[in-house]
Amino acid sequence: MSLKPLILVTNDDGITAPGIRSLVEIMNSIGEVVVVAPDSPKSAMSHAITVNSTLHCSRIKIDSGPQKEYSCSGTPADCVKIAVNELLSRKPDICVSGINHGSNSSINVIYSGTMSAAIEAGIQGIPSLGFSLLDYKWSANFEPFTNYVKSITLNVLKNKISNNIILNVNMPRVNSNQEIKGVRICRQAKANWIEKFDKRKNPIGKEYYWLTGEFIDKDTKNDTDEWALKNNYISIVPVQFDFTAYDIIQELNTWDFE
Repeated sequence: MSLKPLILVTNDDGITAPGIRSLVEIMNSIGEVVVVAPDSPKSAMSHAITVNSTLHCSRIKIDSGPQKEYSCSGTPADCVKIAVNELLSRKPDICVSGINHGSNSSINVIYSGTMSAAIEAGIQGIPSLGFSLLDYKWSANFEPFTNYVKSITLNVLKNKISNNIILNVNMPRVNSNQEIKGVRICRQAKANWIEKFDKRKNPIGKEYYWLTGEFIDKDTKNDTDEWALKNNYISIVPVQFDFTAYDIIQELNTWDFE
């Protein structure tokens, strides 16, 4: 008898976030689910890990369902590390991270705790993907994407993508599944944040700063994740943790370092 696929579920919004609760419910229809997620929001943690303090994991129960759940004091990347090395009886067949409240398209993938958890799983040789929705509200509507999330996950399990590749899946904000035009395989848009710091003073006169900014997308092509989201497509961008710029190695070898 073949085992059901073992699915590790994590996120960066915290284990009680509606996005991960929706993802857990979908994954329960596919396989055996183990949830290891932060005990509080850990957004924009990127690939931070805990090295100078202790980690705590507690077995908890939030929703009805067959899944096992652990609340972890660490970052999203910590959650994957401790799940694989301490909590799971065998290596997961897949890791799914999200569903994030807010998109992780374009340059946002660099800062994303959601995607860094998926990338950490990829580093450990686990097929992985991150799901994000272009809606920051706690009350975001994930229901229109249920079938797509399930289908994309099943495709990863079936097609066995390279261990070096992680799928960054971003979903547009819509009111119903009829508004979704489909799925587009995309590249990361060339866009960036123009940071601003709001300088303020606290009641005793000490200055502090509040980070704000504006997201600027200057990429006008129709093959990017940003274009897809603006046009009600689900975007899938394959990303990798090997940062090597292979196309410049030959040029660098012509430099004179003497």
